[in-house]
Amino acid sequence: MSDVQISIIDEEQLDTVLATDVEFSGTVIFKKPFMIKGRVSGTVRAESDLFIDEKAVVEASITAESVSIRGTVKGDIVARKRVDLFACCSVDGDITAPEVAMETGCRFNGICTMTGKRDEGK
Repeated sequence: MSDVQISIIDEEQLDTVLATDVEFSGTVIFKKPFMIKGRVSGTVRAESDLFIDEKAVVEASITAESVSIRGTVKGDIVARKRVDLFACCSVDGDITAPEVAMETGCRFNGICTMTGKRDEGK
């Protein structure tokens, strides 16, 4: 059996990082890759990738291109490409995406719906 290959992002490559000392409640909408290191509650809608850091706590419904989770998420996740769950993460909510990768040790409670590869022409 092969190991799951999921990549770690260097936050220096990102335009926006929500710092560990920031708490936000409401709707977050963004177009470029975004990292959450603090606390967010409400709704997250993205046209790009979302990265949730190890100490982050997100209580929100999430829609993004790809979602990479190292922290805690409570809420449903819809990704147009992929969701990566690292060993240190905890997710309570449903996941819908064409691809889902889970490292051994991650905690996931919910329903996972893999929609298959998305059509590039749409």
